[in-house]
Amino acid sequence: MELKEADRLLEGAELIPAIKTTLPHAKELLEQCLAAEIPAILGRDEGCASGSCGPQVQILIKAEDVRRLSSLLERQWTELAEREGMGAPLQQGPLAEGEEPPCPACGTAAALVNGACSDCGLQLE
Repeated sequence: MELKEADRLLEGAELIPAIKTTLPHAKELLEQCLAAEIPAILGRDEGCASGSCGPQVQILIKAEDVRRLSSLLERQWTELAEREGMGAPLQQGPLAEGEEPPCPACGTAAALVNGACSDCGLQLE
């Protein structure tokens, strides 16, 4: 999918911020989304409250495409883990309604506390 087609498909749609990251990483993810036929665009992030955060952008998608993006990122993570000799991560399948995803650092599946893992403190939001 080309960016112009994604723009056309997303025009007037309600979009959600799916990922917040640096501009170079966002551009890479945008290309991967489009290659996977997931309509996405870049959006401006307002930054953090303190103003000390570096510049960030958002990947904006339709809410109905969250699962497709999640699957894309899961495949990438699995490939990276296998390439680094860590073996395949545990396959969990889709989360049930209200179920929390596990922390990528420690595996704790609990609600975040101020955007961080409640067990190891990894900042996730």
